[in-house]
Amino acid sequence: MKEAEIRRLLAANLLCVFSIILTAVVPSFFWDGFTVLGTHLAWLCICSVCVSTLNIILHLVLKPNQSHKRSSFAHKISRFLKCCIYFFMSCILFHAIIVLYGAPLIESVTETFLFAVLLSTFTTLQCLCMLGPNIQAWIRVFSKNGAMSIWESSLQITTICSILGAWFGAFPIPLDWDRPWQVWPISCSLGATFGYMAGLIIAPLWIHWNRKQLTYKSR
Repeated sequence: MKEAEIRRLLAANLLCVFSIILTAVVPSFFWDGFTVLGTHLAWLCICSVCVSTLNIILHLVLKPNQSHKRSSFAHKISRFLKCCIYFFMSCILFHAIIVLYGAPLIESVTETFLFAVLLSTFTTLQCLCMLGPNIQAWIRVFSKNGAMSIWESSLQITTICSILGAWFGAFPIPLDWDRPWQVWPISCSLGATFGYMAGLIIAPLWIHWNRKQLTYKSR
């Protein structure tokens, strides 16, 4: 395993972490009264758009899973449209799962859907950028010993950390603390964000420490 590839992964992940921090700081210079808690829905939109854009740009530049097969323009358009459909379906699926876990069904629909979009950005979008609209590849990557590169190992870690962060973020909501950040879905979205950022930092470090044990075989 090349150290240069791990450094590329670390640089890309740190850039994503830095972009999330900027989404909480930069808008306040142009928007009076902007705060992550006070204007949380606006921050959800800004964070989702910025992280999505940066992830797409990084994958276009770094090309971690570059295919040697040449594809036609029509195939690229078809692949792009499929990715858009998959992302939208992911948002709907996450929305339904969040409601099943106790989120309001009718009230706070906008809040729940934007939280679902954020979760899809942290999880599904990365899968689409790296693996494309290929469900079999997704199943392979998230199966035991299914990763074929350090980028896919990083994908596993960041996805799991994002979902766990969102889950742990729900714990303080029913507590009688009467804190502003207990309003739905602030604690869950912050938990998912911190989980995603933690996964971005943990992934390259874990891969570096276990590089001698990690053997990736092409399938």
